[in-house]
Amino acid sequence: MQTLATQLVVEPFSKINYWDLPDGGKRVRVYFLMEQQIEGAQTGMAIDGSGSMQGNFGYEALRQVREMTDQDRRAIQRMGLTSEQQILPALVKLGVFAIVPPGPNIVQEQVRKMTEYLTKFDADGGTTVIYWATGDGRQIELVGDLTGPQCAMSNFPGPKQFGSETHLLPAIKYFADRFSDAKWGIYVFITDGALNDLDAVKRYTVQLARDIARGKRNDLKFILIGVGDEIDESQMEELDDLKAERDLWDHKIAKDMKVLAEIFAEGVSEKVIIVPGDGLIKSANGSVIKDYRDTGLPALMWFDLPAGSQWFTLEVGGQVVTQPLAAGVQIPGTQPAPTPAPTSATVACLEC
Repeated sequence: MQTLATQLVVEPFSKINYWDLPDGGKRVRVYFLMEQQIEGAQTGMAIDGSGSMQGNFGYEALRQVREMTDQDRRAIQRMGLTSEQQILPALVKLGVFAIVPPGPNIVQEQVRKMTEYLTKFDADGGTTVIYWATGDGRQIELVGDLTGPQCAMSNFPGPKQFGSETHLLPAIKYFADRFSDAKWGIYVFITDGALNDLDAVKRYTVQLARDIARGKRNDLKFILIGVGDEIDESQMEELDDLKAERDLWDHKIAKDMKVLAEIFAEGVSEKVIIVPGDGLIKSANGSVIKDYRDTGLPALMWFDLPAGSQWFTLEVGGQVVTQPLAAGVQIPGTQPAPTPAPTSATVACLEC
């Protein structure tokens, strides 16, 4: 599976996945950009409070700039340094770490906007905010259940104690257990992406997905949102691509998000009709691939394109939307699709 770079996705679409077929064609999955309200929903925001996030909160922080070598280790031994308080300043002098001076709190800006947005979809008109990975990295600090106006005005300076490790599972369980009776849940995790308990999170997710598929609990969705300039996206991708009976994870990079509605990019369903009695999908050669005029245009579409197709068009409501499937594609009468910065693959919807 491949995911089209965010910069290439044309409105009203929010996300596009595709698979290369043996005959040279493509199987395409298209999500529409929409805000779907679900009765009985609960929402939550969990903010990474581990030590690696200090710089993103605006505090002075250490950043590793290169790997520690055997020569560095020998130098530490010669100096007779044993405690962390002694070793870290030496590693700064050796150039392994660099001091990042205080700066703006970029986490607070993102959290204010996202939490206020989440309150619009919560059955209680608010959203629950916590810090995770605090203390020994396994602790949680409850900020509170905040209303929309409170979210927009609250300060988020970071936890009382930044964590020495980064464990995501306690935060997942906090929401999954507290809101176990919710008809639907969406929980957002702000992070720089480095986790110490990835395997445990995977195991828990697989079991949770199994329980949902068997009707033991209601649907929910977890969304990782990367912030800062030092995002480790590899583990975020592993969760996003996790094979389970339900796809519970999505991930985004905050600076790449065009609109906050992208939080719900994978929350749409084929069962939701957004345009009754209209909608045609055509291949690059003009052939009709999918006709939705009888069923109505769904919020999530699947269709197969023939070999050689580099774009498709949607005709709906008297308008035509042309969507390229790669950078640099030349569509007649338009400029070539721009080449974006590299992005990573992500997956699926709530009901796939």
